[in-house]
Amino acid sequence: MQKIWFDEEIAATYDEDSGERFDPGLLSATTEVLAGLAGDGRALELAIGTGRVAVPLAERGVPVSGIELSPYMLTRLRAKPGAAGIEAVEGDMTTTRVDGEFALVYLVYNTITNLTEQDEQVACFENAARHLRPGGCFVIEVYLPILRKLSPGDRFHVFAEEPGYHAFDEYADAASQLHWSHHIRMRPDGSYRRFSAPFRYVWPAELDLMARIAGLRLKERWAGWDRAPFTATSEQHVSVWEKPA
Repeated sequence: MQKIWFDEEIAATYDEDSGERFDPGLLSATTEVLAGLAGDGRALELAIGTGRVAVPLAERGVPVSGIELSPYMLTRLRAKPGAAGIEAVEGDMTTTRVDGEFALVYLVYNTITNLTEQDEQVACFENAARHLRPGGCFVIEVYLPILRKLSPGDRFHVFAEEPGYHAFDEYADAASQLHWSHHIRMRPDGSYRRFSAPFRYVWPAELDLMARIAGLRLKERWAGWDRAPFTATSEQHVSVWEKPA
């Protein structure tokens, strides 16, 4: 079982702290792609969290289920309007099973990197494949590692600097591809909360190999949910792997 990094305090403000991810245009583009891939079938979200994507996807008429490690995030999801019809179970996305077959399994917002060992990331692909019906798709949204932006010898990359919030990544071990993300945020009472968690960055080619191990094959890769072409300058990708029919 993975460690629960997203505790009660993190869950309580998660949606507000990730406000840019709730942009209506972004969510519309995200759910349009996912709904198209699901077709008339069911969708399963790994690491469903507070339902940022699952709730609007369900509102499009797609039957959505989910797996989530943090009970605190699940509590937030279940309290939301529109979440009553979403079957969400507590568990590890590398091993937990949900009954039935799915046309779509998806994992968004860089969450594949929450699995900090390569074997765990492979197990996630294998678990996704076990849930898919023939012809079904597994979708991942994840950033490209920013190592190319670091000067030789540098370990730190600041990605947010604003009043009341400071965030930076620490690249500690190239061999394991492990890095730590540090977030320092001011609470309403003026005190500060620091949240630090480990992540394992992963390259597109490595993900494709994990997919092959799980019996999946690459179908599409875009630079984002708007289906823009993936290029050498892309900073993230949305990749779609298919289970052979």
